[in-house]
Amino acid sequence: MAYEDIRRLLPHFRFEGRFENAVEINAGNINTTYHLIYRLPDGEKKEYLLQRINTYVFKDPDGVMRNIIMVTEHIEKAYAAQGVDSSRRVLRVIPTTDNQPLYRQSEDSCWRAYNYVDHATAYDMLEKPEHFLEAGRAFGEFQRLLTDFPAAELTETIPGFHDTLKRFYAFVASVAADKAGRVKELEEEIEFFFDRRKVMSQIVKALEAGRLPIRVTHNDTKINNVMIDDETGRAICVIDLDTVMPGSALYDFGDAIRSGASTAAEDEPDLSKVSLDLNLFELFTKGFLSEVKDILTPEEIELLPLSVQVIACELAMRFLTDYIDGDLYFKIRTPDHNLVRARNQMALAKDIEAKFDKMQAIVRKYAQNA
Repeated sequence: MAYEDIRRLLPHFRFEGRFENAVEINAGNINTTYHLIYRLPDGEKKEYLLQRINTYVFKDPDGVMRNIIMVTEHIEKAYAAQGVDSSRRVLRVIPTTDNQPLYRQSEDSCWRAYNYVDHATAYDMLEKPEHFLEAGRAFGEFQRLLTDFPAAELTETIPGFHDTLKRFYAFVASVAADKAGRVKELEEEIEFFFDRRKVMSQIVKALEAGRLPIRVTHNDTKINNVMIDDETGRAICVIDLDTVMPGSALYDFGDAIRSGASTAAEDEPDLSKVSLDLNLFELFTKGFLSEVKDILTPEEIELLPLSVQVIACELAMRFLTDYIDGDLYFKIRTPDHNLVRARNQMALAKDIEAKFDKMQAIVRKYAQNA
């Protein structure tokens, strides 16, 4: 977006000071984000984030913002009750001049603004193992601070996001339709998911049966959604709250491990490089359970290792479904990119299965000693 176009948006928000600069932040695949610099009369610098919501992905931006405001206000009050300064610990929505959470430039151009968390970094790649422990602690704290929040009040921003039963049926339908004429080459991959369909549905069925509680969940628990303080190396703030909605804490744990404890990028074609790093698994588990050991139910704790397997299989199945459909959803760089991704996550799932007993032992260790 042109610099002058950005400047036309700024008067619609309650920013303090005089505008100096806007720099696009290229991290993230969904929304468009700018780092804004303002200057107060006394010379103090004020920093903000300006973000365009991707309304193709998030079709109810008002619901997204409602969720974010309710959750961040709850977290802020929880910190205040603990006597903790929350100024750098939680995102704050900067309202528009007419006191709305977002500005509609047009029906498909919705903008919002946040405070900027300074002197902290969101790492796209894990640079220190300790950061993964901190990520576990941060996402665990996120759960703990919201344990008394009525999750049913939240909008489901992406319906059925982790409903693996529905995703399996969609996969079966895609195989039957064979839109891109690719099914004939995929017998082994298709069989992989049919063999694991019962495993993949366990969390969904436990939720439906009421054996697992519905909680506020983040649903995008990658390392780059945790701000790490540049000086202390401690996690201080969980960001990217667009997918906050009702769900299971197991999904947050599983996705964090799947994305952060794999020894290879999720599109690494050399499957010999793909495995689960048990040391990283242990670090995240230690951090996570240090915050939620006394909050999660015994069944939730017992199913934590299973959640990693389920999420790896789910994502693998989504990649393969998109490949079968002709690459309609995920961005690809090569014609077989989605197939490479699917096989990568399948290899990770197999390694998780091989290490399952060790994962269970680690979870039990920190459930007792966290």
